[in-house]
Amino acid sequence: MATMPRNRFKDIMRHLRFDDRDTRSERTKTDKFAAISAVWSSFVTNCITSYNPGRHITIDEQLFPSKTRCCFLQYIATKPDKFGIKFWVACDLKSKYICNVLPYLGKDPSRPSGERLSENVVMRLMEPFLDKGRNVTTDNFFTSLSLAQQLLRRKTTILGTVNKIRQEIPHLDRGTAMNFTMLQSAAWM
Repeated sequence: MATMPRNRFKDIMRHLRFDDRDTRSERTKTDKFAAISAVWSSFVTNCITSYNPGRHITIDEQLFPSKTRCCFLQYIATKPDKFGIKFWVACDLKSKYICNVLPYLGKDPSRPSGERLSENVVMRLMEPFLDKGRNVTTDNFFTSLSLAQQLLRRKTTILGTVNKIRQEIPHLDRGTAMNFTMLQSAAWM
């Protein structure tokens, strides 16, 4: 309110464009984010170059509420705002600064067919920060043994919950699970 009157702000917003509408339909065939792609890539580049994150980075999804009509609008029943645009976000654990972010635009044809979506997302988000001895914290959607091995090869560790029904996790009874946990703890010391 102190900067400009409300009507002036609305007038500016009505005429503000980030791209050329005449060529947008052509560009959306190869880039679903074409309407703001140039601005978005500048924002992400600035996020990566403007801040040097600490040792701990966390990765999760974020649903930004939106009522726009687009082909990549998501419905997530567990979120307070059910509809929106989903982003995969890597943040510095201490400062909560966004280090890297990717929009979820549906199926990605460039992703290798044998690779899990979760592993692809983590590796793409962490690419600028690998080989520097950092730690990634994730939830059970992202955490897997194969991802941990990929990250370890790039001098990065992972901390996350693991879904017990994953095929790569052996079925353990309580006594074996406790011994397994103690062995893991001893290995990390």
